[in-house]
Amino acid sequence: MPGIVGLITRMPRAAAEAALSRMVESIRHESFYETGMWVDEALGVYVGWTARKGSFCEGMPLINEDGQVTLVFSGQEYPEPETIQNLKRKGHEVRAQESSYLVHLYEEDANFPLALNGLFHGIAVDRRHGTAKLFNDRYGMHRLCYYKSNEAFYFAAESKAILAVRPELREPDPVGIGEFVACSCVLSNRTIFKDIHVIPAASVWVFENAELKRKNEYFHPREWEEQAPLDSETYYQGLRDVFSKHLPLYFAGPERVAMTLTGGLDTRMIMAWHKSAPGAMPFYTFGGTFRECEDVKVARRIAKFSRQPHEVITIGDEFLSRFPHYAERSVYLTEGGADVYRASDLYVSEKARKIAPAKVVGTYGSEIIRQAVMFKAVPPPHGVFRPEFLNYVRQAEETYAEVRREHPLTFAAFRQSPWYHQGILSLENTQLTVRSPYLDNGFVQTVFRAPKSDRLNGDIRLRLIKDGSPELGRMRSDRGVGGPNRFVAGINRAYFEFTFKAEYAYDYGMPQWISRIDHVFAPLHAERIFLGRHKISHFRIWYRETLSKYVREILLDHRTLSRPYVEPKAVESIVNGHIEGGLNYTSAIHKLLTLELIHRLFLDG
Repeated sequence: MPGIVGLITRMPRAAAEAALSRMVESIRHESFYETGMWVDEALGVYVGWTARKGSFCEGMPLINEDGQVTLVFSGQEYPEPETIQNLKRKGHEVRAQESSYLVHLYEEDANFPLALNGLFHGIAVDRRHGTAKLFNDRYGMHRLCYYKSNEAFYFAAESKAILAVRPELREPDPVGIGEFVACSCVLSNRTIFKDIHVIPAASVWVFENAELKRKNEYFHPREWEEQAPLDSETYYQGLRDVFSKHLPLYFAGPERVAMTLTGGLDTRMIMAWHKSAPGAMPFYTFGGTFRECEDVKVARRIAKFSRQPHEVITIGDEFLSRFPHYAERSVYLTEGGADVYRASDLYVSEKARKIAPAKVVGTYGSEIIRQAVMFKAVPPPHGVFRPEFLNYVRQAEETYAEVRREHPLTFAAFRQSPWYHQGILSLENTQLTVRSPYLDNGFVQTVFRAPKSDRLNGDIRLRLIKDGSPELGRMRSDRGVGGPNRFVAGINRAYFEFTFKAEYAYDYGMPQWISRIDHVFAPLHAERIFLGRHKISHFRIWYRETLSKYVREILLDHRTLSRPYVEPKAVESIVNGHIEGGLNYTSAIHKLLTLELIHRLFLDG
């Protein structure tokens, strides 16, 4: 994803600049990226960046009026109008460039970046005090990796930038790999590389004379955990007020914005409170090939009511014909932060960019409001991995169990989001700007004040939708929630919950004994009864049919079977059992493909 890279060092300038150039080039993934470099030799700071043209962080660096403060920023910040007005009243020249106010905010705010609202990282170089400060957002969503050697401190939005200048670091971290196998993501502040780590969330790391002096933390979740809970009505009013007040910030700015519309309540809540002129905002929804899914059906009704154009981006034959490209590209871009089945996210993001370079999404809504858990530690199939490696998998299960004992909203916002969702977000961010009002600071802070005795079970979303738009409140969701009256809503909910669970059971969750029976009756195409009603990707079927050649080529290759942590015969059994024997090893194939691509792209040299 676009971001900053660099090193803080006393090595000769020529060597440092050469290293910086290689680091920048390693994350210039698209022709529509802008790149740049900036150097302060006296302080030993060498920083580079990539940014999408036209995005919030285009046109770095930001320099104050007397040239003593330089700020390089990546990501997006959502300032309230009074923030910029206050800076102007204090005599600062805020240029037309969208992000130019940030360097002046740094000058005025001794607690910078505490007041920033968004997902970001950056570096502030202050010649007045002889300091350089690396910082990131309070969730840690705009990741910043680092490696410290005797001669330099390296930092980068992606580990591959550090590997570009320190290739000896291409060594796997067995703890991180074990976490990926168990949880589909790396936990804590690790990467898949043994000696490359992630700067913790809400950090300000201070450098003086090219040396790291202090690791400061400007925010901790307990500050929000310790707020007094509100009664139900006061909580509702507070949540409604902060959501309606801050929502326009996520549609502002010079970039053209589209809305990723689903049939769920999270995007519906946004649409209920954001009113655009007819035809002013494009909508799009992702669809599959078996049938028109519920997301598309419901989204089309919402778009018609809102009088906005609506497109369906289909994941079908074109994607499947190029699956090897998208699978390998996705693993490369996210460094294993997303499984290969997320390759479709890259595909649809490329299509979506042609509609608008920025999108507003409902992602994190259920996770924040209802503390929905989106990932868990799952043991791998028996016999696939060698016993010594399984120790790391069990260690990951223990780590996961420990963090699950935290406050449920702390887990959702500050663990689940930067660990599990970050890889998916970074993949989408390679193509476009992704904006979600559900990680707004004020919104999350308010949700922490929910009544302890009443979790509201999502009902608060229905009330918010109806308050914002009674018409949208009368439309059912893709899962049958809501509707014109309770009786109809109850019938809808029962029916759509059944079809949702039936589709999952037929696809990813199909038990082996049923999978064998289904295999016998495969010529009857029973999948057409169940698949495509809610889901748009169907890898159980795809791995067995369209993608079977690719699965065999990768997983039955001698390189894959010789990896030190896998049992070759078990891998062969999984591949052949899924493709020919009518068994269901979809999740295991996801994991094995991703691991092998990680090796080929990063670890094999």
